[in-house]
This record gives sequence, C-alpha cells and structure tokens, in this order.
Amino acid sequence: MNFDQFNLDARLNAGIKRAGYEIATPIQEKAIPAALAGRDLIGTAQTGTGKTAAFVLPILHKLLEGPRKQTRALIVTPTRELAEQIHQTVQELSVGTGLKSATVYGGVGANRKLMPLNEALKSSWLVRGVYWICTQRDKRVLTALRF
Repeated sequence: MNFDQFNLDARLNAGIKRAGYEIATPIQEKAIPAALAGRDLIGTAQTGTGKTAAFVLPILHKLLEGPRKQTRALIVTPTRELAEQIHQTVQELSVGTGLKSATVYGGVGANRKLMPLNEALKSSWLVRGVYWICTQRDKRVLTALRF
C-alpha cells in the first residue's frame, strides 16, 4: 500500500518523503487506517518496521485539523531514550506543518520539566512519572488533550 492511499493531510507529505517512506509496512498498513478511524489499537512488530510512524502519522493528521497553541496529544513512554526517539520521528514527519512538540522527563527541576507544556506546545512525549507531576502541579496544562 502506498502512503498516498491513507489520505493523510497533504502537509504531511514532505515529512513522509523525508523519512523515506513510500510503501507501508504491514504494521503501518493495519494501524494507520484504524487510528485514523479513532479506534484503539495495540500492535507489535520487529524493530525497524515503522511502528512509531504507524501511530504518530494519524496523531499528526488529526492535530492539523484542530486548534493550535495548546497541548492536545500526550505519549507516555517508559524511558527517556524512547521519548527522544519518538520526538525525533515526530519532528521528521511534521516538518513544514507548524506543529510543535517537546519531550519532558525527570532529572531536571520541576519548573524546567513543565516549561514546554506551559508554553502550550502542540504535543508532548513524557516519561511516566513526569505525567503525575504535570497533573498534580497544574491541572490546566493537560485539559486540551485529545490523543
């Protein structure tokens, strides 16, 4: 299946090309339409099969449709490394769209952790535990979450 067949927002095409995606992998072929339809999903596949793009592209597509300047997507990861990997994929796939993202994780002061969220970025990738801090310190930060 070609990526054009997913009918993703045209503004994502530059990032898709930049990432070198032409033909969807099996996990992408199954996950992207389900996520675009708003269904919950769990998918497993080997490393290097495009799992991150399979869930990030539908999120970016939906973020392009809505209001700006508020945190509307949150991905919680178990490690900093995975949070950074997802963030890099988001940056690559969203090039030229105007969408912004940030990673937030422990090891720095609480105010510094929350700064990207308080600046009303579009999406954030948090390591578990930091989510608790965000919700306890300023409940308004995450009120616009949709994904």
